[in-house]
Amino acid sequence: MDKVIRFSVSLPEKLLVELDKRVSSQGYASRSEYTRDLIRERIVRDDWNDDNSEVIGIFTMIYSLEQNELVEKLFDIQKNADIDITCNTHTYLDKENCLETIMLKGQANKIKDFAQKIGGLKGVKFSKLVEASVPAS
Repeated sequence: MDKVIRFSVSLPEKLLVELDKRVSSQGYASRSEYTRDLIRERIVRDDWNDDNSEVIGIFTMIYSLEQNELVEKLFDIQKNADIDITCNTHTYLDKENCLETIMLKGQANKIKDFAQKIGGLKGVKFSKLVEASVPAS
């Protein structure tokens, strides 16, 4: 486990009251735990704002099985992607719709491009990219 360094932060009273409300309402054990999560979240966001940063993502989509040539286009985009597709799962929601999740690793700009290419295809009914990275503990 990494060495823990303590530091102090000065806050206006109203901001501290708001912080304590959120710590309590979200079930955090302490202000420190909440603050660590905020810092990690900001680091992930900053990583994704650096186009060349190595990040991970989870792309989710729902698409029509009845759209002509859509499945072939999806396979083609995935096959030619300049990113690592580490896992791909899909399930049939019904006779017309499929839910697929794709776990991705690579440069932020390339993952965003991949998600936009698929999300813009005719027959893709829903798509969302969850942006993640592995910040230092």
